[in-house]
Amino acid sequence: MENVISVKNMRESDAFTINTSVSGKELMQRAAAGVYKSVKWSGRIAIVCGSGNNGGDGYALAEILVDNGYMPVVLRVSDKFSEDGSYYYNKCKSKGVGESFCDEYTDFSQYDIIVDCILGTGFSGELRQDIVELIENINRTDAYKVSVDINSGLSGANGIAHPIAVKSDLTVSIGYFKTGMFLNDADAYISSLKNVDIGIKLLKNQYYLLDKDELSPFVGYSSVAVSAQKFALEYALDEEEFRRNPLKVVSKESCDSGKIFVVDYGSSKLIVDQTYVYFQSDKVK
Repeated sequence: MENVISVKNMRESDAFTINTSVSGKELMQRAAAGVYKSVKWSGRIAIVCGSGNNGGDGYALAEILVDNGYMPVVLRVSDKFSEDGSYYYNKCKSKGVGESFCDEYTDFSQYDIIVDCILGTGFSGELRQDIVELIENINRTDAYKVSVDINSGLSGANGIAHPIAVKSDLTVSIGYFKTGMFLNDADAYISSLKNVDIGIKLLKNQYYLLDKDELSPFVGYSSVAVSAQKFALEYALDEEEFRRNPLKVVSKESCDSGKIFVVDYGSSKLIVDQTYVYFQSDKVK
C-alpha cells in the first residue's frame, strides 16, 4: 500500500531530508525528471511557473525538456523566485528557453501541452482574482494539462478549491500522495493521478492508499457505505466542519459508533475505522 500524508508531514519530511541527506536542488531535479517521464511530450509546450518551489520544478522541467530536444516556453506569473527555483531558472535560460510574463489576459490556445507549476501543496487561503481568471483561461483550452504536485488552487489538506483550480488531465504528485487529492472538490479537477518517489524520508506513516480489490473487506457487516453528501446531512453535526476537516469528523463518528465508514467522493473513497484511515481512488495510475 502506498502512503497518503498530510501537507504538514510532507513539509517536515522534505525539510528533514534536505537537512540530513539530499539537497533541495537535487530533490527539485528529481521531481522534474519524474514529471518528464510521466508525460508523452509533443507539440507546443508551455510551463506556467509561480514564485515558489512549484515554479522551480517547472524551470527544472524546462531544462530537461530542452536537453531532450523539446523547446518549451516558460510563462511566469511572478518576478520572484525561491532560492532553488532561481538556480533552475538561470539554467534553463542559459539553454535558450523562451519566457514571458502571463496574466489573466494571456492566450493559452496556441499550446498543445500546458504544465501547471503555479502553486504547490503549500497553498492556502483564497486565490487572487487575477490568478482565478488565469486558471479559467487555462481550463478553457483544449491543451493536455499537467499539474505538478497538485492542481493549483486545490488545497492539499482537504481538497477544497479556493474557489477554482486547474482542471488537469494528469496530476503528478511529488514524493507522496496528499490527503486533499482524494477529498471534496478534487474529483472535479483531477482526471488522472500518479505519484513519483524522489527519495524524501517520511517522518511519520499516516494513511494508506488501497487498491480497488483491497476495498471489499471494508464493505459489509458493521460498515456504513455513504456518499459524502449523505454523510454531511445524516452524520455531521456541522457540514462546513466536515468539509474542512473530513478525516477528523469521520474518525470521530467511527469511534463513537464503532462502525467502519466508507465515504464516497465519486472516483475516490475515504475509509475510516477505529484505528486506521485509508483512501481508494479509481484515478490513480
